[in-house]
Amino acid sequence: MSSAGPLSGVNVVDLTAVVAGPYCTQIMADMGADVVKVEPPQGDNARYISVGPEPGLSGVFTNVNRGKRSAVLDLQTDEGKRALRALVGQADVFIHSMRAAAIAKLGFDYQTVAALNPSIVYTNCYGYGRTGPYAARPAYDDTIQAECGLAAVQEELTGTAGYVGSIMADKVCGLSALNATMMALFHRARTGEGQEVEVPMFETMAAFMLVEHANGAMFDPPLGPALYPRTVARNRRPYPTLDGHIAVLIYNDKQWHAFIDAVKPAWASDRYATMAGRAADIDTVYGLVGDTLREQTTADWLALFDKLGIPASPLRTTDELFTDAHLEAVGFFETVQTAHGPVRFPGVPTGFSRTPGRVRGGAPRLGEHTAEVLAEVGIAPPD
Repeated sequence: MSSAGPLSGVNVVDLTAVVAGPYCTQIMADMGADVVKVEPPQGDNARYISVGPEPGLSGVFTNVNRGKRSAVLDLQTDEGKRALRALVGQADVFIHSMRAAAIAKLGFDYQTVAALNPSIVYTNCYGYGRTGPYAARPAYDDTIQAECGLAAVQEELTGTAGYVGSIMADKVCGLSALNATMMALFHRARTGEGQEVEVPMFETMAAFMLVEHANGAMFDPPLGPALYPRTVARNRRPYPTLDGHIAVLIYNDKQWHAFIDAVKPAWASDRYATMAGRAADIDTVYGLVGDTLREQTTADWLALFDKLGIPASPLRTTDELFTDAHLEAVGFFETVQTAHGPVRFPGVPTGFSRTPGRVRGGAPRLGEHTAEVLAEVGIAPPD
């Protein structure tokens, strides 16, 4: 088994900021890539958005920039641009999160970068595809959640339009950028050809939302609205019990009949004996199950569902994840010694039998590696 990781030897020049792009390159770093985070003199805004051990090292920034090197380059100056061109010339991947016009204005659009390094994989991460009418718009997670239908789906579910309690659009787009970049690297490994990759947030989240919600609207003529009824049923929620809540999905017919045979609720009916029958009136079904689950404690129900082979779980807070017995047993968290003391990082969730990933270090201070990075391409650091 190698400790180098599957991306060992891959050099990444990272001009992304905040979360979406940095999450993509964080995983690259975990997998062994050398990621150079190029920052402006003021640094990535994410450095300052939450608590941290010192100013400029917020918890959010620390997590998505672990294991990277930070180089400060002022791309408004000729010196900064010269240094970035030198870095690009030795890179396998160039990734940025600026709008197309902004990166082109700096002189680092794909055509210019590919002229310096024809085999480079060049990944764009921005709000909207550049061939559409929204191309020039700025975008953030909240605006994309609203625009892709996520906030409206929440309204269908809860009665109130709202965001989900996570920066879902940023993280989904970060994972999509990683997938796309890896596929382009795979193509290059087979052919030697570099290429440009585009990962627009709106299109990515539209595709994500429409996996299930395209539903009847896909057909001509439409067979129904663009909604998957089960996911927006008002009674789809963690169910109250005698002493708390439980999450359970009694999904297929085998599970359903096991539940009915064990509990024998008064409302049991042949009408709900098949998946098709339940799907046709899913909100009522969830309501009936919810009424029944109020009758016993969470522990009682968990024991029964475990015996019946029906997926169920208690509600956990994000704080409780840090002490979860399963995550502890599999070694999910990785403690890394940093200049500020130990940091307990959420680790690499995927396993590789030969080249596993790992957290390769803490997050860098702003410009911590500027001199080192520039020396590697033969440039003296600025005064």
